[in-house]
Amino acid sequence: MTWKDALGDRVPDDLGREIDTYENQMALKRQGKIDDKVFAETRLRRGAYGQRYDNGQRNDGTGVKPLPFPSNGQTKGPDTVWDAPGMQRIKIPFGGLTTDQMETLAELAEEYSDRVVHITTRQDIQLHYVHIDDTPDLMRRLAAVGITTREACGNTVRNVTACPIAGVCRDEAFDVTPYAQASMRFLLGHPDAQDFGRKFKVAFSGCRQHACGLVNMHDFGAIGVTKEVDGMTQRGFEVYVGGGLGAVPHEAKLFEPFMAEDEILPTLQAMSRVFARLGEKKNRARARIKFLVAQLGLEEFRRLVREERAALPGDDRWTGYLDDLPAYGEQPLKTGQALGDEAGSPAFQAWARTNVYHQRQPGYVTATVSLPLGDLSSDQLRRLADVARRFVGDTVRATVEQNIVLRWVRESDLPALHREFDAIGLARPGAESIADITACPGTDTCKLGIASSRGLAAELERRLADQLGTMDESVRRLRLKVSGCFNSCGQHHISDLGFYGVSRHVGGHVVPHFQVVLGGKWVDNGGAYGLAIGAVPSKNIPEVVRRITDRYVAERDGAESFYAFTTRVGKRALRDMLDDLMAVPAHEVDASYYRDWGDPREFGIGDMGVGECAGEVVSLTEFDLAGAESQIFEGQLQLEEGNFERADTLAYGAMLQAARGLIKTEDIDISDDADKIVTQFRRRFFDTQIFFDRFAGGKFAQYLFRRHARNTPAEGADTARQLIEEAQLFVEATHACQARLAAQPVVMPSPLDATPAAGRPS
Repeated sequence: MTWKDALGDRVPDDLGREIDTYENQMALKRQGKIDDKVFAETRLRRGAYGQRYDNGQRNDGTGVKPLPFPSNGQTKGPDTVWDAPGMQRIKIPFGGLTTDQMETLAELAEEYSDRVVHITTRQDIQLHYVHIDDTPDLMRRLAAVGITTREACGNTVRNVTACPIAGVCRDEAFDVTPYAQASMRFLLGHPDAQDFGRKFKVAFSGCRQHACGLVNMHDFGAIGVTKEVDGMTQRGFEVYVGGGLGAVPHEAKLFEPFMAEDEILPTLQAMSRVFARLGEKKNRARARIKFLVAQLGLEEFRRLVREERAALPGDDRWTGYLDDLPAYGEQPLKTGQALGDEAGSPAFQAWARTNVYHQRQPGYVTATVSLPLGDLSSDQLRRLADVARRFVGDTVRATVEQNIVLRWVRESDLPALHREFDAIGLARPGAESIADITACPGTDTCKLGIASSRGLAAELERRLADQLGTMDESVRRLRLKVSGCFNSCGQHHISDLGFYGVSRHVGGHVVPHFQVVLGGKWVDNGGAYGLAIGAVPSKNIPEVVRRITDRYVAERDGAESFYAFTTRVGKRALRDMLDDLMAVPAHEVDASYYRDWGDPREFGIGDMGVGECAGEVVSLTEFDLAGAESQIFEGQLQLEEGNFERADTLAYGAMLQAARGLIKTEDIDISDDADKIVTQFRRRFFDTQIFFDRFAGGKFAQYLFRRHARNTPAEGADTARQLIEEAQLFVEATHACQARLAAQPVVMPSPLDATPAAGRPS
């Protein structure tokens, strides 16, 4: 009997029909009747991804695993995509989980995956090493417990996220959960939300000051607010648009200070229509709504959305859910009761200090299960479901910090709950602390990963967890976040201390590095974005954390926040403190620098061929790249001082210097004239696609071309900041291109060869 037959009427009709359609498309794909690109979007919209396998070895150092999925993520023929597993993303709106859903997820991880359940930074669940042939059965089993994977990826509205303590938070205006749920249901499969150039992310938060919803980094973000109208309290939302992290982050703009609750859904529909009609479709690098808002300007974008909203035909779904709000609310499993005088064990006290939050409802708390790197085993999840069933019922949520929260815990049950957590290995203290680190998959499974974000995060967690008991409170509450590349999936831009993976070419080897990001603000819904101050070898990052936090403790001015401290001390002083850590010892002196965390192999593409002539040219190129990085850093300092034109000029100069350094691999006498540099760079490296990589193509080169064409410095902070981010990415791409060139075998030219450099097109 198939799962389709076994589940019978437990699968809702609408979800069942969708899965049947998906399965039919899979059959047509096998027969070669659906184009690869079309089917790729089809499976992505169902949350089914290809996956990187790093030649079959995982970066946690656990050894080789037979994982034959194509490492470049491309199909070699019509059937290759079926040959090995990938990753399945599962949407969990606002992170809400029932115990039945938790048990089903545990079963699926055990039967179809590697027995690991991963919580993401957008309250999703991911299962890795899932074979695509198994996805229809997996989806039906999820549908039977009320979960859909539809639009978990693809150019659609992604999972709608919300504060995991909404409804029990002491500081919220009101519970935003029903609004998040209504938005998810309304937008799922909506015809006006199917023709985007890229994804669209929505988040709800009940207050401004905390980071639970991270509204500032979303395409559409809503903060619950109230106002008095004719003596009555009216609910509404402070609405933001155009936020996003990624390679070049944009802070969301205030779209409306008070949007009545009955306008949220029609405004989302109108905004979707404007985005679908006017958003970029050809250039994926500029296809998010943040670029459309920047291009049109906030006022024009607002006018277009309001105009679209006025023209929409009415829809009962816009307000139908509001009638049920008075009756909405979670029901606690047990009557609230205070803890009393029971002190508990030292382990319990340490856990309760960081993992317990007192709800606004007397006698109740939330208890956070702190998950290392967002992972728990299928067995742990199954047993956690059983614990939740006995202590709280179905009031469980995933968080944006890759943890799980049990809500409506009777306070007097805390010691017993802690013992249950401890029995299944889930009583780790330090939730929402410096030792509770967010990390993207990095080189473990992501095809874009450059350095091992999970390997570094695991090492930092291990070291910091040992210090939590004696750590200064001001340091304990900091946030560390790690991304494997510049795309900020680990949210490094909005952390107190952020890191993203890059690489450097040193003495014939590729060395894993991380850019150090300072100036981010986790509170205030991700209130400020940090900037990179310099690349440090991966092995030295733990020392970076120690030095910066030690200085914060030593020089902190009263109750000064870390954000205020870094602003006051300044990035120059903090970077100067790290200068010696940026050096890489020779391979024969310390080979550990040439391996990534948790991986015994030599990093990257290994030894490079170095000839005398090539060696001289490469060293000149590296000199230019170092100079370019210095210019970017100086640009940051000018930006902080409000000298926007100077910041823009320095960032532009950095791109020119990096391009000039790359040109020197073929023409050592290249002029320093900007027009000639851009012309030569375009002819030698862009038109020939030498500068392209298999993931980003040539998009980073466009940053240089656009700024050169503009020919005037920026006058505003946003434009200057964006160019600094773009310049950083251009320089990183130049480093990568230079490393690829250095890895190629040197071909000695014939005396009759008229090309600038043998073996490469001019």
